[in-house]
Amino acid sequence: MAFKFQYNKTALHDLQRQLIVREKALPILKNKETALRQEVKNARNTVHELQEEHESLLVFIKPHYDLFWPDLPNILSVKEARLIEKNIVGIRVPEIEAIEFDLADINYFIQPAWVPAGIEMIKRIIELEIRFKLAKTKLEILYNARKKTTQKVNLYEKVQIPAYVSAILKIKRFLEDKENISKAAQKIVKKRNETKVTS
Repeated sequence: MAFKFQYNKTALHDLQRQLIVREKALPILKNKETALRQEVKNARNTVHELQEEHESLLVFIKPHYDLFWPDLPNILSVKEARLIEKNIVGIRVPEIEAIEFDLADINYFIQPAWVPAGIEMIKRIIELEIRFKLAKTKLEILYNARKKTTQKVNLYEKVQIPAYVSAILKIKRFLEDKENISKAAQKIVKKRNETKVTS
C-alpha cells in the first residue's frame, strides 16, 4: 500500500494512532472471521439437510402423487410465513418464526382416509421448500460477510499494518537523521566560535 505521508512529528503521531487502531481491530476481525466461517459451514449443512429431506419426501409421495395431489391444492394454502431477523456475529440474517396454513373447511367423513396424512405431508413439503429458500439466502448473506471480513483481515494484516510500520520507521529515521545533523551543525558552529575566540 503506497500512501503519502509527511516527514514530521504530527504525521508520525497520526500514523502511530492509526497503527494502534488496526492492531487492536485485527484480533477482533480474526475472531469474527473464524465465527463466520463456522456459521457458513453450519448454514451449508442446514441447506444440504433440508434439500435431502425435501427430496426424500418427494420420492416417498411420487407413487401416490396422481392419486391425491389434484384435491389438495384446493384444501391447503400458505396463509403467512413470519420472518424475524437474527443477529449472528454482527450480521443480520432472516429466520422463520412461524408458517401458518389456511385449511379449507372439509368434511373428513366424506374424504378418503389418506387426506389428513396427505395434508400433513404437503404441509411439511411446503415448509421445507420455504425453509430451504430462506436457508440459501442466509448462507449467501453469511458467505458474503465472511468474504468481506477475510478481505479486511488480509488488508490489515498483509498491507496496511506493514505499510504503517514501514512509514513510521522511515519518519523516525528521518527525524533522527535531522536531529543528528542539527547536533553536528551546532558542534561545528560551537567549534568555530571557540576558534574565533582563541585567535
